[in-house]
Amino acid sequence: MPKKITKNLNLFTIRLPMPALVSILHRMSGAVLFIFMPFLVVAFCNSLTSVSFYERTISQLFSFPLVLILYLMVWGFIHHLIAGFRHLLLDMQIGNDLIVASLSSKSVLVSSVMGTLLVIYLL
Repeated sequence: MPKKITKNLNLFTIRLPMPALVSILHRMSGAVLFIFMPFLVVAFCNSLTSVSFYERTISQLFSFPLVLILYLMVWGFIHHLIAGFRHLLLDMQIGNDLIVASLSSKSVLVSSVMGTLLVIYLL
């Protein structure tokens, strides 16, 4: 009789390695940018029509619900950029060792959060 293998289907109990988490977040940040970029382009186009539209667009962008989306887009852009450079280096066979890959993935997470906080502070 074959040995029965138990399968864990609860995604919240699976502990992913750090490089896998950064790779998933890289894909998610790309999706966030793809979904929210048309709204930002429309807001930019509206702000260029007149001074009153500009003032209204700025006040809407910095209202509470939309400022969270704006911050999410800033994080998405910075994380996607840094993780994209990391993936390019991995494609060139640079940093494929387990220790280096883990360290680079942690540095991507830290630098994307720090870069987002810096941009938010400068806004």
